[in-house]
Amino acid sequence: MVYLTVARNDKVTPWNKGKTKFTDPNVKKISDTFKTKRLDNFSKWREKSRVMGIIPYTTKDLVKSKELAFLIGLSLGDGNISKFPRTECLRLTLGSDKPRLANYAVEVIKQIFNKSPSIIKRYNSNCFNVTIYQKNLGKRLNIPIGARGSLEILFPSWIWKKKQYLISILKGLFEAEASYCVHEKTYTYNFEFSNRNFSLLNETEKALRILGFNPERRVTAVRLRKKIEAIDFKNLINFRVYP
Repeated sequence: MVYLTVARNDKVTPWNKGKTKFTDPNVKKISDTFKTKRLDNFSKWREKSRVMGIIPYTTKDLVKSKELAFLIGLSLGDGNISKFPRTECLRLTLGSDKPRLANYAVEVIKQIFNKSPSIIKRYNSNCFNVTIYQKNLGKRLNIPIGARGSLEILFPSWIWKKKQYLISILKGLFEAEASYCVHEKTYTYNFEFSNRNFSLLNETEKALRILGFNPERRVTAVRLRKKIEAIDFKNLINFRVYP
């Protein structure tokens, strides 16, 4: 006698499979009801995912570190934060002649936000765009959103509490917008940070003086002109050197 085994599948296909609030009126009605009653059907899943590190906490303060100080400096020099309806965007525009700086910026951002930014070579200029999207970037980095030309820019208060943080934020600023020039025939040294924001120049000058240097102030720049100071500061911040 031959016995036949019949496979059974008791799983019922959900009625709303493949449907969205944009394609089905019943799904849209459910979605509207949840919004009206302020119900969050994914709250437990979202909290679990945050604990597991799948979803970042976008309201918590970032961990204070040398890397964060460096990123703030780099962002103030060559970055911009834009705001969108549901998120914010930090974009660093870094010269393609310094690919190691762009790659290092990617690693720093990944370490701070636990999220990999995109890095793209711009087709119309010699620059890399390093970009990350996340909520509350401006607030957590303490960087104004949008154009900063005439805004008052101050270093975060915690930066001033440790010498190493000051060194790191200055490294970010100088890596972004500084030039180191030596004219050997006249023994002339010039380590210059250029920017058009008056308050940012003030903060940079103040930080340099706290570290024991004597910067020369210009309308759009802060400069170290003494040979020993230019060399010492270059070595202090490891200018153009990345881990």
